[in-house]
Amino acid sequence: MADLVVPMTAAGHAALKEKLRLMKTVERPRAIVMLAEARSHGDLSENAEYDAARDRAGFLEAQIADLEGRLARARVIDTSKLSGTKVVFGATVTIEDDAGTAQIWTIVGDDESSLEDRKIGVSSPLARALMGKEAGDDVEIRTPKGVREASVVKVEFK
Repeated sequence: MADLVVPMTAAGHAALKEKLRLMKTVERPRAIVMLAEARSHGDLSENAEYDAARDRAGFLEAQIADLEGRLARARVIDTSKLSGTKVVFGATVTIEDDAGTAQIWTIVGDDESSLEDRKIGVSSPLARALMGKEAGDDVEIRTPKGVREASVVKVEFK
């Protein structure tokens, strides 16, 4: 899986780069200071503060490595140049369930997903079910709570 391409929008790529910059320039130096301070408190074998600071520094380094890996595998997709009738990465899709409830979702990179902003990650069950569909198509969405049925009402690119 380490060599898989990670699709993302330009905005998502910029946000990840900024998160990585903050981790390297703010969080890492803070972790180093906390580790040095805890180390100065004496016997390391019984120093819970040192253990916690060391664990925090290790966790932070793992997060930095993960972000660097995702950015290295990133494939930035300019959604402003997309068009068509089929659901693909970057599409905004209106679906309607059996009860007639309409929902609008935009398919983005997994790191960009936000329920509040109505953005779903490309590997989510809903996005996977919608991929390749067109207006008028019925969709079976497999979720942990079971299978849901919906219809694609509209596919657009903004």
